[in-house]
Amino acid sequence: MSRTPRPSVRRQDASGLMRTSSPVLVGRGDQLGALLAAVPRQPAVIMIEGEAGVGKSRLVRELLDSELGPMAVLMGYCQPVGEPFPYGAVLEALRDASDRLARNHPRLSPVAGVIGPLLPELAEYLPEAPASTGDPRTERHRLFRAMRELLSVLGPVLLVVEDLHWADDGSRQLLRFLMGDPPANLSIVVTYRREDVPGGVPLGSAYRPPSGITSVLLELGPLDVDEVRALTSAILDEEAVSAEFATKLHERTAGIPFVVEETLRALRNPAGAVHADGATARRLLDNVDVPVLLRDAMAERLAALPTTATRLAQAAAVLGVPAPAELLGEVAAIGESRVRAALTHALTGHVLHEVDSGRYGFRHALAQQAVYDTLSGPDRQQLHNRAIEALDQVEPRPLVQLAEHSERAGRTAAWLHYGEAAADRAAEIGDAGTATALLQRLLVEPTVPAADVDRLAIKLGQVAHLGLDQHDPTEALERLLSDRRLSTPARGEVRLYRGLLLVRQAGGVEEARSEIEMAIADLTERPDLAAKGAAVLGQPFMGMTPLREFEPWLARTDRYREATDDNELRISLMANEMGSKLHTGDPSVLANLDRLPDTVSTPGEQRQLARAHCNLADACTSTGHFRLANDLLRSGLRYAAECGAPFVVSTARATKARLDWLTGDWDGLAERAGRLLDEYRDLFPVASELCLVLGSLAMARGEWAEATSYLTETGAFVPEESIAPVAIAGCAALATTMLSQDEVTRACVDVDRGVSILRTKGVWAWATELGPVAVATFLAAGREMDAENLIEDVAAGIEGRDAPMSVAALAQCRGRLAEARGQLDVAVSHYREAVDRYERLPAPYFAALVAEREAICLLPSDNDKATEILSTLIDTFDSLGATRDAARCRHLLRGMGGGKPSRRGRRGYGNELSPREQEVARLLAAGHTNREIADVLFLSPRTVEQHAARVLRKLGVSSRAELQAEDLS
Repeated sequence: MSRTPRPSVRRQDASGLMRTSSPVLVGRGDQLGALLAAVPRQPAVIMIEGEAGVGKSRLVRELLDSELGPMAVLMGYCQPVGEPFPYGAVLEALRDASDRLARNHPRLSPVAGVIGPLLPELAEYLPEAPASTGDPRTERHRLFRAMRELLSVLGPVLLVVEDLHWADDGSRQLLRFLMGDPPANLSIVVTYRREDVPGGVPLGSAYRPPSGITSVLLELGPLDVDEVRALTSAILDEEAVSAEFATKLHERTAGIPFVVEETLRALRNPAGAVHADGATARRLLDNVDVPVLLRDAMAERLAALPTTATRLAQAAAVLGVPAPAELLGEVAAIGESRVRAALTHALTGHVLHEVDSGRYGFRHALAQQAVYDTLSGPDRQQLHNRAIEALDQVEPRPLVQLAEHSERAGRTAAWLHYGEAAADRAAEIGDAGTATALLQRLLVEPTVPAADVDRLAIKLGQVAHLGLDQHDPTEALERLLSDRRLSTPARGEVRLYRGLLLVRQAGGVEEARSEIEMAIADLTERPDLAAKGAAVLGQPFMGMTPLREFEPWLARTDRYREATDDNELRISLMANEMGSKLHTGDPSVLANLDRLPDTVSTPGEQRQLARAHCNLADACTSTGHFRLANDLLRSGLRYAAECGAPFVVSTARATKARLDWLTGDWDGLAERAGRLLDEYRDLFPVASELCLVLGSLAMARGEWAEATSYLTETGAFVPEESIAPVAIAGCAALATTMLSQDEVTRACVDVDRGVSILRTKGVWAWATELGPVAVATFLAAGREMDAENLIEDVAAGIEGRDAPMSVAALAQCRGRLAEARGQLDVAVSHYREAVDRYERLPAPYFAALVAEREAICLLPSDNDKATEILSTLIDTFDSLGATRDAARCRHLLRGMGGGKPSRRGRRGYGNELSPREQEVARLLAAGHTNREIADVLFLSPRTVEQHAARVLRKLGVSSRAELQAEDLS
């Protein structure tokens, strides 16, 4: 949760320095709310507890920046000084009380005079100091009473004491006295780190707040991943911080805000790094130097430890992962009898922490790195060798750790042995990211023999093709193609896998086709691999290559499939071939679904079966077999999860999001698609389809800017590098947003681009969403002949094809043309056919849009029927979440002289938001102006202004800016 009390500022100032702290408070909204509620309810005692860097001072600063009314703020800071300064923190705070004393001229009892010698700044406002009693206890009690009395005459006061863990005993006792019986006008806020408090008791003795005062204990913990992401975004003024970067940053910093800020400061290019994928983010963050403040703090802590505890900490730094005490002692070469004492010192010195039961490590990766950096080269090498010896006895052997230690110890042969074994194990359990990272590191090593390079390079291509990490493996394979150690037979296979990875990347389609064609030429002795390449080149949805150029590759794939005895390869080729043919509306595919096996015997075969089901589901979604698509997705996802096929899962989840959009299952869809986009942003085929879904949803809500922002990422503007059916649908949605705003000329631009893609590709089954909006746009622009020609082309293109969504769209197009020509009876007939076909799919949103046109055509001849249809459509659009469409139907009803009849009479909403007010609130929170909201909801700006005023009043906010800071989801 975050709060935005001040306007945001740019990431860099005039000097070019990066902002080093967040302009907004992140992850502490509840705690700040508790503070703001408690402080005015005097007397009040608030204790804020949390580890170093967790944000205690920032929370206090936010409190002090808020509106505190007439309350005076007195600030005191405890310092880690060598010599104690008795009562130092409170005395420092009271120095700021002189103005209040000067204004109030309070009458103080003689006991208050004891403060004068301690605070000469206030002496002129205090009585003369009474004679000393000579009894230290009495003198201390006098002072405490005097302090309390002085605070009681200052009016409303907020006393803040920071870093209580460093306080002298006198300050602790004084605060304990004040907090035990605070004057009625006083609120006290103290902050401390419990781990650094002597004896763990902040006030020196147990404290229980007395009855009758407001008492709050706030325990601040680290931020979670989402909060780290929000903090990063705020600091760098970058909205699109990748989920992968935030996850890796959270791992490295343990979510401690100060450590996050220092790490971002240390990044050389933070603005670019935050968009990185998982592998890149890890590499960038692992290479960040330990910030100076953190390094110095850790050096100070190490210096305070006995030698054995320091050695234990250094062993933990070399191991790099939490470890049991016995393993730490073995690596540190400390005898068993001394390990416990050394570990105790390291724990109490806050160098090591108990990560979980019986395992010890560092609070975060930067602390571990700071200790590791204190070791000399020979010492590091010695400890890594000891780690290898110790870990080699563990069962099962931690192969990744053994590989890491072997590399750092300079033992190349052992590193190759353990690294490849670790990669094999990771691949077996479906952890492709770990496997590819290990293989890439091995292949960079120039001393790896040529024979090993062939094997490792092929493994890298195979594993990367199954996983989600794309950019780094693709670049690694490109480097290998120019590596002299790579043999000619292996080169073709490496080139093939590079091409397969390029297909998944933005801007990689054309290069991918070229690379795969060259690979096939090199794979004459590997017909199985050549077949895989041909199957990819036969997929018609890649770029702007016409269907006629895909067909020879499809035929070649068919011949490979018939000739092979390899069941896994056969299923793999069928997955591509059947999916590709169904995309074009080939009616033979669904008739021959039984060619796919029901059961398989190996994980590889299951992976290909999962791919076959998910590819067919994608084609079914594109052509309109929605129920079958849902069944195939369910089985495909189950197979993929069982055998470990994360890329197949990613494509299936994107297909499911698109299917949900088409079938009207919109509840929570925007949130689900948004999370998936965060997860798969670097996989272009997946990300572009998710952007299409998110853009289409925003379009239906009438949020044009958001819709356009997403739809530009569908490939609509770069069709040669796109997934063609997604790009065509993206053009359709862009045109719809323009047409809805009466921007006919701009809608024509989008429609012409989409029709050009469609004509070039020659796959008319993909006209499902473009056809109707293209015809509507052409007619609005006076281009009736273009509309007629397009209808004829679509009709000819889907003749004899199995494409039920396109058939429904064609009926809608014909209705539009008839309506434009004034043939309303003919139009109604076509619209009724389209509605029936859409409903059978089912595609309720598309059916409702056509039913609206039907109602408009019925207006002159059957007003009652038209009214009935529009009234029903309002409920349909509202239930879907199509705000703009529901509002348009209401507007039509109002124009007919009526409104939607209520089944139960008009209800009052009191202090709750009405449905219309909820729509206004959502649009206000998104930053829309009254005029923009009026356009979306078909209301007058004056009506929107009245709704907006009621929204602000009912939600208890004073401005639109405050509303935009609220979470209305």
